Amino acid sequence: MIRVLVADDQHLVRAGLRVLCESAADMAVAGEAADGREAVALAGRLLPDVVLMDLRMPVLDGAAATERILAARPATRVLALTTFGDDDHLYPALAAGACGFLLKSAPPGELLDAVRRAAAGGTPFSQEVLGRLVERAVSVRPEADPGDLTPRERQVLVLVAAGLTNQEIAARLHLGVTTVKTHVAALLAKTGCPNRIRLAVFAVRAGLGPGDSPSPRPPGR
Repeated sequence: MIRVLVADDQHLVRAGLRVLCESAADMAVAGEAADGREAVALAGRLLPDVVLMDLRMPVLDGAAATERILAARPATRVLALTTFGDDDHLYPALAAGACGFLLKSAPPGELLDAVRRAAAGGTPFSQEVLGRLVERAVSVRPEADPGDLTPRERQVLVLVAAGLTNQEIAARLHLGVTTVKTHVAALLAKTGCPNRIRLAVFAVRAGLGPGDSPSPRPPGR
């Protein structure tokens, strides 16, 4: 059972997210928070697996709340909920350690799938949000050079950019999960990216986005 904490300052949004999550047989809503400070307090007390975090909230915004939650319990997965007007909040939330980004307008099935992926260690994000993160990254650092990556690392990078978990990448490329973890660690070290979402941004900037799907059985490792 995936324990979810819902953090949003709008009562109707919280109620909708609660009903949606509780409609899934594998999820339970552990609690609701109306502002960032309450989200931090409840996360510390309820120990949720996944926090659905609104980025714009009173008292303490979503990025600051994410940072505090993860500082106290790094195993918590924070999935940021954003709108098209939240661009200024995206990079602070990314820097704070959010594991994924999803538009509030996402279909119900996509949101539930994102919660499951986050709980399983994945990096769920909508392609619209990824595109805006890329635009912000380009404005700061205009180049991304994947030149020193091995062919296998490039293949793994494409699948990371598609939001796949290590287990899913292993199945797609017919590798062991430990081998995939080694490749992801090498990618983080070579690119200087601190997390998988930054790797996804790097991949798109380098022309290795989700559309560049690798073949199921590529040669070499």
